Amino acid sequence: MGAIPPSAQVLLGIVSVQVGAALAKNLFGEVGSTGTVALRLLFAALVLLLLWRPSLRMSRRAWTVVVSYGVVLGTMNLCFYLALDRIPLGIAVTIEFLGPLAVALAGSRRWLDAFWALLAAGGVVLLMEGRGDLDLVGFLFALAAAACWGTYILLSAALGRHTSEGNGLAIGMAFATLVAVPFGIADSGTALFQPWVLIVGLGVALLSSVIPYSLELEALRKIPPRVFGILMSLEPAVAALVGLLVLQESLHVLQWVAVLSVVVASAGATRSARPEA
Repeated sequence: MGAIPPSAQVLLGIVSVQVGAALAKNLFGEVGSTGTVALRLLFAALVLLLLWRPSLRMSRRAWTVVVSYGVVLGTMNLCFYLALDRIPLGIAVTIEFLGPLAVALAGSRRWLDAFWALLAAGGVVLLMEGRGDLDLVGFLFALAAAACWGTYILLSAALGRHTSEGNGLAIGMAFATLVAVPFGIADSGTALFQPWVLIVGLGVALLSSVIPYSLELEALRKIPPRVFGILMSLEPAVAALVGLLVLQESLHVLQWVAVLSVVVASAGATRSARPEA
């Protein structure tokens, strides 16, 4: 992995996440969106628990952070996959990306940051104007996922302060699994335990969680967080391309403009952010 340039590692991680989401969407017909989430989080949790073998000896404050992190992570994935069941991948990711963008812009009083916020808001308006077959319930689920993603970022910072290495991540992923699995079982029942479904579920977990987390962690050791953030801003555009190529989900012209507006707003907000932020 060390031979791969850090910028390429970030881009490979983004592609891995979106291909994993496309693969997950192909499971919806068999086990539904909630069943797919349950499989993804279950396998990701098992891999992380085996990898880190975390200690359960933590302070009460650390446990509060870890449990909150896991609940938000599980809820975010449920909302995102419920949105993905109703709207194209590129649109779902674009709307969800408003969460981290809001965190990046929160509290700023600079006119340039206000411009980025307005540009992102304009992108959302364009998504609705060029909606085509855009489902309102799917849009709202994606918006809920965005709110969860913003909260997840704040909790991730707290997780880093109160836990060491990957211990908090592994235990948090286990709690996220506990949030999602009851919905998956209620929705899909024994269909979840078909061998081919389990194999695809493992693939989704590896592509959507294990591989990108590893690539991003390695990249962050070599490049500044601001550069990392700018590269990550490409995620909505990559999601739209993967949706087009893998799922044959074509977007209208206005929807492509909306996706690019959010990409530019996110990159601009990251680029102009103060170092202390």
